[in-house]
Amino acid sequence: MTELGSVYGGALYELAASEGLGDTILAQMSALEQGFAREPDYLRLLSVPTLGKAERCQILDDSFAGKIHPYVLNFLKILTQRGYARQFPQCSEAYRERYNQDHGILPVTAVTALPLTAEQSARLTGKLEQITGKTIALTNRVDEKCLGGVRLDFDGKRVEDTVALRLQNLRKQLKSTVL
Repeated sequence: MTELGSVYGGALYELAASEGLGDTILAQMSALEQGFAREPDYLRLLSVPTLGKAERCQILDDSFAGKIHPYVLNFLKILTQRGYARQFPQCSEAYRERYNQDHGILPVTAVTALPLTAEQSARLTGKLEQITGKTIALTNRVDEKCLGGVRLDFDGKRVEDTVALRLQNLRKQLKSTVL
């Protein structure tokens, strides 16, 4: 995450939290982030220097006025006016991090060879909540290279117990064995 994203996203979170709008703004920021990921040309359009700032803000009004909270719309306008529209995903990430921190939520990505079943997800979530004391927001990502087992990525850490890692360790051990 960029420093700019951290500053702007954090400022929006402070405003939203002080007004009791944290959940609403988070949902709208997430929806916009997904939409911009599907249509990256939209953020590029908001950054085109040949369009005036007023024209770019009018594009935002035409697209979102009455559909998103005024704080989010104004936030987009501020980013656009300052030439930071392309930084929106980093701002959204910073907002989400602050929200999660204040609400005791720990995002965890479980990487597995096959998708987790609902029961496996529930058991893993329960176990992680018991260990961490936080609410777990579990995401499952499938990576066939794991071969089996699970790798957990959270809070800048990685806990891995996959078949691929075990095979790699076995390979190292065999290479270092003197016969």
